[in-house]
Amino acid sequence: MFTQLDPALPVFVEGKGKGLALAVIDYGPEHNLIWVTAIDSSGEIWCAPNPRVRMQANWTMGRKRSAPEMAHLSKANDACNCAEQDVLMRL
Repeated sequence: MFTQLDPALPVFVEGKGKGLALAVIDYGPEHNLIWVTAIDSSGEIWCAPNPRVRMQANWTMGRKRSAPEMAHLSKANDACNCAEQDVLMRL
């Protein structure tokens, strides 16, 4: 079953980064859900298995960054060493 998400959900895909989940594919009980996601940084569309997808942090809702998202931001911070990344790491 293919379900288009309306609205799209902001997610973090391990190994790819932040993006918007546009749809979910459900192949049934023997398979992971597949998240059809547009990655923010590259514009690529990836179909990511459920265990690699996390909701993005949301300060208002009290949802903190996941460990993979923190590691991703840490690598980005090392690469650019910019003040904006330092602020993002503290959220």
